[in-house]
Amino acid sequence: MKKIIPFLLIASMLFYASSCEKDDICVDGDTPLLIVGFFDIEDTTAFKSVESIRIRNIDIDSIISSDSYESAFSDRSNIADSVLVPLRSNAVTTMYEIISNSADDDETNLETGNIDTLTISYELEEAFISRACGFVTNYNNISVTVTENAENWIQDIKVVQPNVVNTDSIHVKIYH
Repeated sequence: MKKIIPFLLIASMLFYASSCEKDDICVDGDTPLLIVGFFDIEDTTAFKSVESIRIRNIDIDSIISSDSYESAFSDRSNIADSVLVPLRSNAVTTMYEIISNSADDDETNLETGNIDTLTISYELEEAFISRACGFVTNYNNISVTVTENAENWIQDIKVVQPNVVNTDSIHVKIYH
């Protein structure tokens, strides 16, 4: 009997240890980014590149680039198809200046290029992922408008995925 008790004690400890939860590691805990695709206005199924593009977040006065966001693009690069941009999780709108043919004027230190202003409106929804990841913000019922001016390079905008819950496909198509 004395030999069985240590064996049962060890067996119960192994059973107890194996039933514990594994260490929590967050794999899918990132708030999704908005994917904007650039398409040809003449052939709406074909991508169209944007030369020397710069995207500036007006709300926080910052330039979107690979330095500031993972999976983003290089500032003033030529974009062949799409970009990933963050939306604000503490407000229901985000405003961007999207500048094609962006450059700096050496004499005036001002931005040159064709500047269009987008306003993206949405509803916020927090989703619980796991104990390790916590909550992420999803964006529902997005709508996008461009401020009209005489020199808009963006000719049309279409929201194809109104809910931003992942980064699997394009959410907004910009035609130029």
